[in-house]
Amino acid sequence: MKRIILNTLILLSLLAFGTNVFATNSSRNLRTLYLTNNAIIYSVNIRTFNALDKNGNGIIEEKRGEQRGNFINAIKRLDELSSAGVNTIELMGVLPVGKIKALGTAGDLDAVVSFNQINPQLKTLRGKSVSDEMKRFVRECHKRNINVIVQLPAFAGYDMYLKNPTLFLKDENGKPLSPSDRNDVVIFNAGTADKVNNDVYNLYKGFIDMMLDMDIDGISVKNPETKPFWKSLITYARKYNSEMLFIAQTTNKEREELSKIMPVSSLNALLDAGFDGYYGKYNNIKNMLDANSIANLVKEDMTLSKKYNGKKKVCGNFVTQNDVSPRLTDGADYSKMLIWLSATLPLNTYYVDGLSTGDDYMYPLSNKRAIETFTDDKTYFMHRGQIDTFNFSRRPIGFNFDIYTDFVTANKLKQLIPDIISNGNFNQLKTNKPSTLAYSRSSGGNTMIVIVNLSKATMSGNKIKVPKISQKTESIPIKVMNIPLISQGTISTDLNPMEVQVLLFKNFEVK
Repeated sequence: MKRIILNTLILLSLLAFGTNVFATNSSRNLRTLYLTNNAIIYSVNIRTFNALDKNGNGIIEEKRGEQRGNFINAIKRLDELSSAGVNTIELMGVLPVGKIKALGTAGDLDAVVSFNQINPQLKTLRGKSVSDEMKRFVRECHKRNINVIVQLPAFAGYDMYLKNPTLFLKDENGKPLSPSDRNDVVIFNAGTADKVNNDVYNLYKGFIDMMLDMDIDGISVKNPETKPFWKSLITYARKYNSEMLFIAQTTNKEREELSKIMPVSSLNALLDAGFDGYYGKYNNIKNMLDANSIANLVKEDMTLSKKYNGKKKVCGNFVTQNDVSPRLTDGADYSKMLIWLSATLPLNTYYVDGLSTGDDYMYPLSNKRAIETFTDDKTYFMHRGQIDTFNFSRRPIGFNFDIYTDFVTANKLKQLIPDIISNGNFNQLKTNKPSTLAYSRSSGGNTMIVIVNLSKATMSGNKIKVPKISQKTESIPIKVMNIPLISQGTISTDLNPMEVQVLLFKNFEVK
């Protein structure tokens, strides 16, 4: 059967379906948008976001007429993202970075040397003020109803340690402490909840002040478990912007590793302090081979949200800047599967630049001797298969427009059924195969049913139990390769490897 995936026709179909189209205007209401699971976040590294690499070696050589990414040329891509359904941009790192003990020829975005300045690497060559250029970028985002989140790093570069060593934790030999898997950053001594280090607190407060001045809509804090002062800072920020969103970018693994070095806050403590959102466990999904594992993960997040009366929501971190490209590890079908899970599960959608076109993040000069360097690292340091955050490198793009079509369509679907996305329940549906995940989401008399083949093999003869469904139930196939057969109480379908099927049903709910 010919593949069906609604693109330009999806709007007309959903209008006929009776959905509340365009009900989620994202203009300046990011916190509300996020707490209703309607945020579609696209994370970018401005240094590479719209870089021009003419010779195809993956590295920007400005002496040869190539151009690094900056805030001004980044504006040229905003219409593209807006048209694709993105309503929020996350900036990976905007603070100045160090040059000593550096990783890469431009420096690690996390190796920060100042918290109250913007990285001069991100301005145009003839620009006078990088701060003014960033403000212009933010204004252009807001004109397009795109919110802006900025990452706040947890650590500092060695350069900052040399200037003010009293700000940092040290071992028994007096040497600065670093995370176990890092050697280019050092850990702040932020104190404890009973005795906060005010010097570190004021650094972070200075960052908040700068972001308020920039008219930023949200902060995604990396490893916030390493600081005890978030309740005070979040309260301070919300005095000036009640819609300021705070996301805790931390995982169980990171908290466990850091706890071996220093006291860390639990996720619940961070949420109690005022964080609205957090990274889930979805980047482990490739290790979950059965449907129950994924469904239980969703239920765990929903239980946590319910504990806070729905005022805390998960960020669907299927792939972050620290993860290997899904197309490189498992191919295009796996990439598309993650896109549709991101759009249909009860969570906020999160993408890293390049994933929407299937970038494998492979660079010809990766870890080879550098032609030119701006740090003390003479190699193009990179993590294989991960987006580059260490060098002036090419724009992340994979040229797989089949993936991009799914990316756009999934985002549009999410925007066009806001009631189901915001208020829809989550019911795991019984299937006859352990690697077939099926779930329904119902609200307002309508239902979305999603069927996922988690296996790399074709799955024929799938039977999904759906109470009270029948041939008379009015449906719209949003994404199917083979038309499912609907009978009394059952949906029967064949699934290609890692295929996702999405169907909408009118005047029908699964309780």
